[in-house]
Amino acid sequence: MQSNRFCGYIHLKHAGDLRNQVKSALLFTAFILFQLHMTALAQGPGKEKFKDRVIAKGLAGPWEIIFGPDEQLWVTESKAYHVVQIDPGSGKKEILLDLSDQKSFPDYDALNDSIDGGKPSPQGGLMGMALHPQLLNGKPFVYLAFVYDFEGKQRKGDGQDPKDHGFHFKTKIVRCQYDPKARKLKNLQTICENIPGSNDHNGGRLLISQVGGKDYLFYSVGDMGAGQFRNAERKNHAQDISVYEGKILRFNTEPENDKMTPEAWIPADNPFNGRSRNAVWTLGHRNPQGLAEMPVNGEKMLISSEHGPFSDDEINVIKRGSNYGHPLVIGYPDGNYNGLCAGVTDKEALPGIWNSTYPLIVSEQQNAGLLKNYVPPIKSFFPTKNSELHAYADTIRAGKKSPEWPSLAPSGIAAYTSEAIPGWKGSLLITSLKSRKVVRLKLKEGGTQIESETDYFSKKVRYRDVAVSADGRRIYLVTDSSAVTSGPSAENPKGSEEEGAILEFSYEE
Repeated sequence: MQSNRFCGYIHLKHAGDLRNQVKSALLFTAFILFQLHMTALAQGPGKEKFKDRVIAKGLAGPWEIIFGPDEQLWVTESKAYHVVQIDPGSGKKEILLDLSDQKSFPDYDALNDSIDGGKPSPQGGLMGMALHPQLLNGKPFVYLAFVYDFEGKQRKGDGQDPKDHGFHFKTKIVRCQYDPKARKLKNLQTICENIPGSNDHNGGRLLISQVGGKDYLFYSVGDMGAGQFRNAERKNHAQDISVYEGKILRFNTEPENDKMTPEAWIPADNPFNGRSRNAVWTLGHRNPQGLAEMPVNGEKMLISSEHGPFSDDEINVIKRGSNYGHPLVIGYPDGNYNGLCAGVTDKEALPGIWNSTYPLIVSEQQNAGLLKNYVPPIKSFFPTKNSELHAYADTIRAGKKSPEWPSLAPSGIAAYTSEAIPGWKGSLLITSLKSRKVVRLKLKEGGTQIESETDYFSKKVRYRDVAVSADGRRIYLVTDSSAVTSGPSAENPKGSEEEGAILEFSYEE
């Protein structure tokens, strides 16, 4: 039938002069290309249909989004230090908690450098949030992570540390109680207040996940950007279990014996406990900005999404006491970073051939073999060739304009466990800050291998986090308030379709 329709179309157009014949040929070619395009779309990935709408916009740096048990959207505004609740139907926004008075420094991004000396804001601010699984059934607890202090706030100029010239902030985790009648969060209790912070690589994601059938609170901490950009002289501690940098931490959701002491919040069976308790659960992380829990064979598997330096963004299965390699192994232990560091600067006074406190990676393969309990990622995005990585590093070391390199820049991650969208069950949904899309990774049975990779929801935005409705038919995404990133993240909302917005994608068929 399609062939006869084409022939009839050509016959009619050949009834005119040469000009009409040429026009007919061009139209026919365009028609064929259009048909091929439509066929490719129908047969290609992402053929599911979604209806999208903007629920809210103008949020002050939304960081975390959760579809709560009350069927409301819970969101943290990193810049305003607000916890807000948003009705997904009407878009009505209500502030549950204002934490802006809990930090000791102003919003430096809103001040002119002539006033504050060029002091930076932290990467994030109010970041992670977790709701207790029994939030509406006797455990009305909400957990929050936020940067609360800047050690350089009283220093002249930009506030850099006088010794390592880094930007040292402090982060704390608190628990508060939700009053559903008053629609407010109250009774803040400190869980941990000695977590390092920075203007770069704070990590910042909270998640409650089970170990042995019991709920625990996990928190992802980045490596503070130590070794790169303006923190280039700051020592990297991702491999040091005594420092909460470049780690994933584990806490109790309730203090032992109801004692409100720091140690009572740290589980007695954490893997690195010594004379005193240690919250470190895993080490060797660069900037883990996403945490998700995926049920696999009756167990709960914890998964992180992490930023790579020039390439090799990672998806990791988080296992007790394991080492994920940073800064000695980047992505797979395939040798593509041999002879390089996890960062490079043009400051010749700094150590090493790449002007950084990052250690030189002589051999990723050997490092992987030497690290105790090393675990490679189940997915490494854009494992770039060694020669290309050397070219990027040479350009930066020479002080030239920073080159563009392939990167996903993954932030939030969610596990899709519903049957609502055919073929999606057992998938990870990963937001991209750089590639302006959401990546769906379908996991094979067992959860440690990738079956397929598909892109969705392409828009001119930076997707920060993702949540899924209880029925599995709606995907919620928050977009960054900035449209570009540099080292560290820059505030530049120009060019983004929707800044600081909540987008809903409803599955149609």
